[in-house]
Order: sequence, then structure tokens, then C-alpha cells
Amino acid sequence: MHPFEEFGGIVRIDEPMAHRVWFRLGGPAAYFASPRKLEELVGLLRRCREAGIAFKILGGGSNVLVRDEGVDALVILLESPFFADVKVRDNIVEAGAAVPLTALISQSARAGLAGLEILTGIPGTVGGALRGNAGGRQGAIGQFVRRATVLDPADEVQVRERDDLSFANRESNLDEPVILSAEFELEPEDPESVVRRMRRIWIIKKENQPYGHQLSGCIFKNPSPEVSAGALIDQAGLKGTVLGGAEVSDRHANFIVAHPGAKAADVLQLIDRIRQRVWQQFGYELELQIQIW
Repeated sequence: MHPFEEFGGIVRIDEPMAHRVWFRLGGPAAYFASPRKLEELVGLLRRCREAGIAFKILGGGSNVLVRDEGVDALVILLESPFFADVKVRDNIVEAGAAVPLTALISQSARAGLAGLEILTGIPGTVGGALRGNAGGRQGAIGQFVRRATVLDPADEVQVRERDDLSFANRESNLDEPVILSAEFELEPEDPESVVRRMRRIWIIKKENQPYGHQLSGCIFKNPSPEVSAGALIDQAGLKGTVLGGAEVSDRHANFIVAHPGAKAADVLQLIDRIRQRVWQQFGYELELQIQIW
């Protein structure tokens, strides 16, 4: 009998994970669940604590690399309507943690609300974007957050107001176990102008990233707003470097591409090589943007 027997079919054992992450690599999750409501989520988290089992929250899978041996944890995918709702009222947009950023941006634009279009072309979900303060040169998601609703370590729902939140370079102080939803305060603007900006940003992004058909991920945080990880890797002469089935993208050096037959271990070895070389040549210790499970 496994530790989640009481949850019936909601928890699956040895669930393949590769198809759920952008790299399409890695082994299975020991346990996997997609709760349909808050009570199920809280029940699963309590059971994890009682049984001493780690848990991980999966969003869009764009910033996760699963090791070849898999994940010895309960992987929780938030996706049901409860965690993926979007509501617009006046200039406020409320979105569940599982809402894809693309949906948040397009629904805001359609409602004639501007701001979030600067995130166009960034993959992932609202929860992951908030935790890592996703953004680019034009700004980041944190600047629009009015409040966030979270589950604290005691499984209590808490609302974190703007004054309690801080967002910095690809990080935030939203360190609670689970982010449930957030409210964004935006500026009214003509929907057509917002959509035009979205298109411009999308074209620039796509010109400078790996091709859409390539399985890839953005690996490192920029050391500072002025210093780009991609530029450092490029200057270190690493663009196009191949290790096993993994390659430093020749379009953007902060992306690693996984070719057919690649292993997660190839990507990890390439990450180590990049960090070593950049440290030796420039004295920067590159910090991972991607999570390794």
C-alpha cells in the first residue's frame, strides 16, 4: 500500500515526467497528482509531511530539468479550473497560479489593459513567473502585482499585500510552499495598441531564441541588469559547444538545446562546463534560473 492510497486515483505512481517539461528529458516522479480543488491540495501536502515525502509544484515545465533517475517526491500539477481561472474587473486582473502567461497576457490585452505585454514570449505559468519574477529588458511581472494569495507552511490561505512583497532580479520573497493566485493592477489602453506592442516584442524574442521546434531551456540568471549571462557565455567562446546530446544554442548562448537521444546528464555536464569557463575567464559565478529536480 502506498502512502497516498486514501486519495484513490488522484495519485499516480512512477509517472513519466519527460513529456511534461520543455526539455522532454528525465525519469519518472515517484508520485504524481493533479488536485481538482484546494481541499485536495491541502490533504496531499499534509500527507507528504506525515509520511516525510518531499513535494514539488509543476507549472508549465519551461524552467525544470528532471534528472535521468527521476524525482523522489510527489509532483503536484496545478491545472484544474480552480487553479486556472482569470477574472477581469475594471483595471484589475486576477489569475490562478496555473494560468499560462500567454493566456494572462492575451486576456488582459483583449480587455484593454496594458502592462503585461512586456512578458510576451516568456513561457510558463503565473505561479512560476511570480516566484522567479519573470521578465526581460522592458520590466518584470512583479511591478504589476497588487496582491498574492498563498498557502503558508501551516496550510493556511494567506493574502500577501503589495507592501509585503519584494521583487528583484529573477527572484521574489514569495517563498511559501504554494502560490495560489495573484491580482495585477494594469493601465487602461486601446486593445489594438497593446496587441501591436505584443507582436513587436514577440518578433524580437523569436529572432534571438532557439527555433520553436527545438527542445530547449533558458539556463542562467543574468548576473545583473547590465551583465547578460548569454553575452558572457558567448564571449567565453561556448556558443555551439556540444556535450553528448546537449548543445549551447548558436542563436542565444543562454539556451541549451537537447537533441534526439540527449540525456539530462548531458545538459547537467554542459551546465557545469559553462559555469567553470565563465568563472575562470570573467570571475562571474552564474546562478541557475532553471530548477533541477
